[in-house]
Amino acid sequence: MAKINQNFLKLPGGYLFPEIGRRVRAFSAENPPMPLIRLGIGDVTQPLVPVVIEAMTKATAEMGVKETFRGYCEETCGAYDFLRFAIQNDYRARGVDIDDDEIFVSDGAKSDCGNIGDIFDVDNVVAVCDPVYPVYVDTSVMAGRAGDYDAVNQRWTKLHYMPCTADNDFTPAIPDKKVDMIYLCFPNNPTGAVATKEQLQKWVDYANAVGAVILFDSAYEAYITDPAIPHSIFEIPGAKTCAIELRSFSKTAGFTGTRCAYTVVPKALERDGANLNKLWNRRQSTKFNGVSYVIQRAAEATLTPLGKAQTGETIRYYLRNAQTIKKGLAEAGLTVYGGDNSPYIWASTPSGTDSWSFFDKLLKEACVVTTPGAGFGPSGEGYIRLTAFGDAQATEEAVRRIQGIL
Repeated sequence: MAKINQNFLKLPGGYLFPEIGRRVRAFSAENPPMPLIRLGIGDVTQPLVPVVIEAMTKATAEMGVKETFRGYCEETCGAYDFLRFAIQNDYRARGVDIDDDEIFVSDGAKSDCGNIGDIFDVDNVVAVCDPVYPVYVDTSVMAGRAGDYDAVNQRWTKLHYMPCTADNDFTPAIPDKKVDMIYLCFPNNPTGAVATKEQLQKWVDYANAVGAVILFDSAYEAYITDPAIPHSIFEIPGAKTCAIELRSFSKTAGFTGTRCAYTVVPKALERDGANLNKLWNRRQSTKFNGVSYVIQRAAEATLTPLGKAQTGETIRYYLRNAQTIKKGLAEAGLTVYGGDNSPYIWASTPSGTDSWSFFDKLLKEACVVTTPGAGFGPSGEGYIRLTAFGDAQATEEAVRRIQGIL
């Protein structure tokens, strides 16, 4: 008889966002309410910018001509040179020197966040922020690194949780024990918090001192408005010997349905006698066939001056939504965080209300979909997350509805 990976059976219930979808569908089926406004799942709503459409149209036409047709991408790291060089130049504009063969293009930061664990031993101790993007935890469980689930404390026994609360400005403290893999996400999903250069320097120094690896998710770096906040972990001295950075075009350029991202693995990063750049290259070349030529051309277009100008306007559109939500919820009496350097707003629930109950209240009474903080971990209880990726008018209406029931 074929045996299965028993770690999958340890996962309690379903993944957070499908569970939200199930509740929304059940409510909609039983009630023909006013139109739902979705501020829960972080999916974008604005169309791809013109320069991207032009690039995709041109690349699609090239695929219909023998002389310009492309099949498998046989270039370095599964990415065409034109996109790797464009990404490399984007880093250089911020004073960060990355070699082109340190850049690996993929179909999403979510994929890479989970798949990066393939190159690490199962016995590594994983540190995660709490609250946390569920993928970091769930893929650790699937790999067998999380231990057993403690239902009383709502924690996995082998994971090292780093509480991020209002008391510490939602920034984790350096572990008081040795850990091996550290997931950091800034600007943070779900809290919207950012990290200063001084804070990140402490993490880099710690990781280099104990031989840990920082898995730095900077998928939302384009939303940083404060010039003092670093956009990349590689702006921090010493990061190339301890960090891997994961980025995405999903929220930066609206590629949630187009799918393109990249991960930077420095060649200077070595652990346990092995070079992690070579290991990741081996993993990707074996398990992944790359992102299509058409999509890579679209991604390249977003990194041109015109592409940055056009996608920048879309980012500002979403940031205005974030301010609308933040201001409106504060006026309704909630304590609100995030939204300034992030597309996420982290709001406290009314006193004594748990996050799933408040989620249900907003769904059933205001027809507004949010995300309950408890879905992000124990320290997420008592909060909800709202995204700024909706339509501006719908966002304003959602705020009015929430104010109306509070």
